[in-house]
Order: sequence, then structure tokens, then C-alpha cells
Amino acid sequence: MGRATRGFEYTAPLETERLLLRAFEDRDVDAVFDLRSRPEVALYTYWEPQTEVQAREALEKRIGFRALRDEGDVLALAAEMKTTGEVVGDVVIQWVSREHALGEIGFIVHPDHQGHGYATEMTRPLLRIAFEDVGLHRVIGRAEARNTASARVMEKLGMRREAHFVENERVKGEWQSELVYAILDREWRSA
Repeated sequence: MGRATRGFEYTAPLETERLLLRAFEDRDVDAVFDLRSRPEVALYTYWEPQTEVQAREALEKRIGFRALRDEGDVLALAAEMKTTGEVVGDVVIQWVSREHALGEIGFIVHPDHQGHGYATEMTRPLLRIAFEDVGLHRVIGRAEARNTASARVMEKLGMRREAHFVENERVKGEWQSELVYAILDREWRSA
């Protein structure tokens, strides 16, 4: 059995220099729709720009993603600017495998707030949770190969590129390539 035997349950916002990472709430429906309805946000995702109904469904799922107790669980947090209360992004971590002590991160930043380091700032605390609270051994992140901004974020987080799968998936009617990044617990602790 892997060493990931602990867990994490959201009880209060996590604070970074500029952000509060908090659980999603019903009041976030407009922010989630604004983010997920944009073609430039959906460009490198598996989904098309979302309708209000689809964004509401995505929000309802995120409201329930508040703990990492076991394999398959997801923690999803809204990244809110401390100064304005505006939601600038969405960050998640999934506990992928107990046996292999593996997790996966994901993040989306609103286009109006990209290029200011928010993705790195909001993802770093989730890596801390993965390694220090849950006890994971390895965390991965994936990005469509053309999404150089996401690749840069993962590199800033200390993740290394481990794979470049060329045209490995057919998404939205086209062959897409995928980059896979990873970081180990010992690498996280030594950084």
C-alpha cells in the first residue's frame, strides 16, 4: 500500500499573499459562468464554452468538492482577490490513487487576470496540502501542448516535464498533444 493515508478537509479559507482560497458557494454562479463561458478559457479544455446551465452544474460539483479523504476525492477552491473579493480563478486537486500515492492538480485563471502570477500563487497551497496533509508521493499536472502559459506555471511550481504525447487525444474534432508535468514529495520539501 502507498503511504498516502491521511486526508484533508476544507474548514477555512487558505490565505496567500494576494488571494483567499475558499470553498465554492452558490453566490459564485456569475463568476463561474463568466469564466467557463469564454472561448479563450475553453480552448485547451475538454469542454466547449459553457451555457449558464452547464456553468451552474459545474459550480454544484465544485461546491461538493471540499475534502481529500480517499482515492477519487477532489478539493476545488475559488481563488478570490483579498482586495476586491473578485474570483480570479479555480484550482483543484484530485487524489488519483491511494496505492500509488498520486494526485493531480488543475487550474484556470480568468483571462482578465492572467499574467500576474495568480495561477502559481493559488496552486502552491494545494501542493502543500497534497504532500504535507494528505501524504501523497507524487502530483502531476497536464496541459494541452499549445498551452505554454500552463506549462510555465507548472515549471514555476518546481514540476518537471516528464512527457510530451504527440496527438494522443482527439478533442473537439482535432488531434491534440499533451504535456505531463510532475513533482515528488521530496522535491517539494527540498524546494
